[in-house]
Amino acid sequence: MADKWKKVTGVTLVEAYGLTETSPAACINPLDIKEFNGSIGLPIPSTDVCIKDDDGNILPGGEVGELCVKGPQVMKGYWQRPEETAKVIDDDGWLHTGDMARIDGLGFVYIVDRKKDMILVSGFNVYPNEVEDVVAAMPGVLEVAAIGVPDERSGEAVKLFVVRKDPSLTIEQVKAYCRETLTGYKQPRQIEFRTELPKTNVGKILRKELRDPAPAGTEAHH
Repeated sequence: MADKWKKVTGVTLVEAYGLTETSPAACINPLDIKEFNGSIGLPIPSTDVCIKDDDGNILPGGEVGELCVKGPQVMKGYWQRPEETAKVIDDDGWLHTGDMARIDGLGFVYIVDRKKDMILVSGFNVYPNEVEDVVAAMPGVLEVAAIGVPDERSGEAVKLFVVRKDPSLTIEQVKAYCRETLTGYKQPRQIEFRTELPKTNVGKILRKELRDPAPAGTEAHH
């Protein structure tokens, strides 16, 4: 998308990041970057960010963990919902964003994926974004979404939902492409072709709807 944007407008796409809970700004790239860098940029003034593991320890640079934010724009809490607030704001005042990220040596932050979308294959973390980016680059693929499905051998396995650009594309071709481009445990065990993928009204693919299909008796949109 960033490449297309540059071709059409001649201007570099500048990515930023925020949440409702951070009112909403948290990070932004310098406005004069010459090339799209895939990063959400640097923390805005008066704002601190860090990366924490599941035990609340701050991780060193380059390691992937949960992005946490602290600053004057971070909410005090959810209105009259202390239990929900306690789940996202820790004792040291850090807001846990639910996004997995890493920070490079220059302090630029890179989002890896949503924490709840992470797939655990034989003890290894697989981030759907990583798999999706690889498969989306395959000629013949229009759109792709990756989710985790239960698997007897590995706990979870990767399942792909693919919308074809080329109607003659086969499951075996997608699997062969994945074998060439992805490490063993990241390769999809299941592949399903769809005519379209469920999306929000701003065009974001809803992995949750692919994980929890509509119960029987309700209308499913495929």
